[in-house]
Amino acid sequence: MRNPARFPLKEGLHSRQAHADLPEQALYEREVGREGFFGPASHIHHKHPPTGWVEWEGDLRPRAMDLNQLNELALARSPFCAPVILHNAHCQYRFWHCEAPMTELARNADGDDLLFVHRGQGELFCDYGHMPVSEGDYIVIPRSTMWRLTPQTPMQLLMIEATDDSYQLPEKGMVGQHAVFDPAMLEYPRINETFLAQQDENTWRVDVKRHQRLSRITYPFNPLDAQGWHGDLTVMKINWRDIRPLMSHRYHLPPSAHTTFVAKRFVICTFVPRPIESDPGALKVPFYHSNDDFDEVLFYHAGDFFSRDNIEAGMVTFHPAGFTHGPHPKAFAAGQAHAKTFTDEVAVMLDTRDALQVTAAAQAVENPEYVYSWRG
Repeated sequence: MRNPARFPLKEGLHSRQAHADLPEQALYEREVGREGFFGPASHIHHKHPPTGWVEWEGDLRPRAMDLNQLNELALARSPFCAPVILHNAHCQYRFWHCEAPMTELARNADGDDLLFVHRGQGELFCDYGHMPVSEGDYIVIPRSTMWRLTPQTPMQLLMIEATDDSYQLPEKGMVGQHAVFDPAMLEYPRINETFLAQQDENTWRVDVKRHQRLSRITYPFNPLDAQGWHGDLTVMKINWRDIRPLMSHRYHLPPSAHTTFVAKRFVICTFVPRPIESDPGALKVPFYHSNDDFDEVLFYHAGDFFSRDNIEAGMVTFHPAGFTHGPHPKAFAAGQAHAKTFTDEVAVMLDTRDALQVTAAAQAVENPEYVYSWRG
């Protein structure tokens, strides 16, 4: 891969290296970028934090939703009955509690599903066989695959649908295909004794979602009756613990370096524990940025979320395109003081090319004061 040399223009106080050696008189660097950190960008140096607003009017604002408060609303017999939190024409973002074995099979004819297991463990049965799943697993379910879950402990799952699309792995460029995680780490279902034992001649129903509407198919037998298969299309899973993040001790890498899955109109990134940059001049927290081509959604799974105050596991933040966002004041100050040498957060990020709509279910568990949480 080659890129032509580009010599950025420079004016006034600035650093020559982005995210490092910031001038003391203009300490707050704001990246104005395009194409999800892959396109042209400029870095503007401010004497005040770009998030230092004191009043906000209108719907375009940073939002925080506590999905822990969904309670019974998230407890649904079918994944397709779980509440939608955010959506657009290319993506649906749900949160689902599955506490009992599914009595009907699910089949999504609208697109691939990505399940992230936030809590619990269980067994997945699908067209391709049987696979144990547990906390921290990503599970990619190809479009129109039949499947069901049997929880061993109550499960909470983040579900992200790639509407009319499929999930693929990101291009890893010059670091090679084995970086971040080796494809050999991916696991897939097996035709084993557990799978064969669940096959029976009882009546089974399949809930099929197409055009965001449900149909039901009834069989006089269990349609998960495969005896074997071959090919290169299947359900697959990987746990966040198997991700080995790209790191630089001298430079804070952009979120795009942590991409786990890609669809045509959005990406999924995973932030996992890693050492914090150790170079004295390097920025130690996520930089202020105006990524004006994408909406940004973060689901907080576990750990200490080092760039945010008053955020707990099970919460979601939503930063639409159109304004600058970045670390909270305490986090920025801690970074300046080199107060931490390691971050132990685990978070799932969704970056969408198309604007997301906020549902009534999300608004019911929203913290309306989040927009003012950047106040010093």
